[in-house]
Amino acid sequence: MKNLFLTNRPFYALSIVILVFILSLNYPNLFAVSQILLIVVLGFLVLDVFVLFSKRNPIKLSRVIAPISNLGDENKIEYRILNAYNFPIKAKLFEEFPEELQMRTHQAKFNIGGKTSLSQEHFFTPKERGLFVFKNSNIFVRSMLGLVERRLVIEHETETSVYPSILQMKQYELIVFNKSTQDRGIKKIRTLGHNNEFEQIKNYVQGDDFRRINWKATSRKNELMINQYQDERSQSIYCLIDKGRSMKMPFEGLSLLDYAINSTLAFSNIAIKKGDKVGVISFSNKIGASLPADKSRHHLKKISDNLFNQKTHFKETDFELLFYTLRNQVKTRSLLLLFTNFESEYSLKRNLPILRRINQKHLLTVIFFENTEIEEVFSEKAFNVNDIYYNTLAEKHIMDKRKLLIELRNSGIQCILSKPEELTLNSINKYLEFKSKGMI
Repeated sequence: MKNLFLTNRPFYALSIVILVFILSLNYPNLFAVSQILLIVVLGFLVLDVFVLFSKRNPIKLSRVIAPISNLGDENKIEYRILNAYNFPIKAKLFEEFPEELQMRTHQAKFNIGGKTSLSQEHFFTPKERGLFVFKNSNIFVRSMLGLVERRLVIEHETETSVYPSILQMKQYELIVFNKSTQDRGIKKIRTLGHNNEFEQIKNYVQGDDFRRINWKATSRKNELMINQYQDERSQSIYCLIDKGRSMKMPFEGLSLLDYAINSTLAFSNIAIKKGDKVGVISFSNKIGASLPADKSRHHLKKISDNLFNQKTHFKETDFELLFYTLRNQVKTRSLLLLFTNFESEYSLKRNLPILRRINQKHLLTVIFFENTEIEEVFSEKAFNVNDIYYNTLAEKHIMDKRKLLIELRNSGIQCILSKPEELTLNSINKYLEFKSKGMI
């Protein structure tokens, strides 16, 4: 029987029988005892097999997964299992997880009473975007005797689509719009200067800025009237996502492209909530997703759907193509957040003239990544010549990154050098800084 497996218990019992049989060579009276023990073990073994195979479908199992899962976050799987036997059982569940998860050793254990059901939750963390298919479930059932196991294959498929993290998006929304956010990493920045989007003319009250007095309205009304302004809204913001080969670099299971996509979704939600329009352009050697800036209620879902299938291209990024795309599609001055990764001074200098041209018409912010693994190498103590050599190379790489930062700032380009896990936080802080200073 291909679905029948012996556990360790029968072998332990047979070992005792063999031991008694060996002793019976010196003590003949034990020979009858060994025969009785052998019959008892075989009898219980046959009984256990009969009991486990007495029902054709003794176990009913259902798997519940949300149709949409979050990239890089823990997602819940709920198992609902029904025991149709009249006696309690122990069960081990081995799932046929999607290949992308690389979870080949995951198992769930259940202790279920007779004629009862049980629910149990487990979690998985996807490291890639796309459609994940959970296939058959393999359950190994044993009775209280525990001499044999019966394998049951539950043939069912469950699909879930892994999107950019909606959970992280909601978390950052709560943080940004919560009054007490300084301890969570969101900076509260004092507004400088004056916003210049006109709202209304109102009567002057003590404490108003006299520089805002509207003299024409004052002469008509014969009383002091002032102009009232509000924060500028409906400004255009574009997230530019580099899909070149440098963005394939992985950190903690996620590629830099995945970090950029998660950050784009969270940032877009914040900007739309603040009344600004958000667009997305992804590119490498050719243009991928291209969404015009909008702030409608359904625009965030369009952004998520467009980012769902974006993959890294193992080709050189064409920044000149990006420049001409922006010139043709983005007609008004906008805030551009460019998620990319420069690993050498040569790669930056080759593309710096194009970035300067983009920055002349728009407010460009270049966001690139620290290599946290090299930071760890640099922080380790050196015990021999090889360690000193590795530490020196790590320090040189870190200093080269700092030079890239200085080079961009000297060119008048805003920039952020961020750890991958802090990308969303740093992007939102930069956006809030621009808003407070009236730069966009």
